[in-house]
Amino acid sequence: MKPEILVSFCYIDSPIGRLTLTSDGTALTGLYMGSPSKRPPRTTDWVVDPGVAPLPEAARQLREYFAGERREFDLPLRLNGTDFQKRVWRELTAIPFGETWSYGQLAKRLDNPSACRAVGLANGKNPIAIIVPCHRVIGADGSLTGFGGGLPRKEWLLTHEGRPGTQALRFG
Repeated sequence: MKPEILVSFCYIDSPIGRLTLTSDGTALTGLYMGSPSKRPPRTTDWVVDPGVAPLPEAARQLREYFAGERREFDLPLRLNGTDFQKRVWRELTAIPFGETWSYGQLAKRLDNPSACRAVGLANGKNPIAIIVPCHRVIGADGSLTGFGGGLPRKEWLLTHEGRPGTQALRFG
């Protein structure tokens, strides 16, 4: 018999819309934005419980981030993916607040300069957006490229972090 794994989750409102945070009871396992199609399918093992660790602390740190009072996050994370994806996601956390790197720069940092496309695919599978800052990855020409939450949200996040040449957008 397969043990039941409970996913606790909560919603928080933010300047870029409602965010869904998920936890396994010890670590943050997801931060999703946008339409329900952008989130993993909610099954019967999902329970709304904003008091489960580390959801309250994650919500607090995100509120501080959106208020301009926090630049780094300090939360237990559990990122489920392939070894390569996990390497890419670890590298994303090295991108400083207010800076952007290209997919090529990430590939070079992984000692695999020809892996730009694979880096992009791994970046797109990042389950903990914002905290693992996949929004800080841009095209080689400086253009804003794909983002699971949509390019307007990516632009808002980069503007919030002080990236020049972007404009703040409003979300309803």
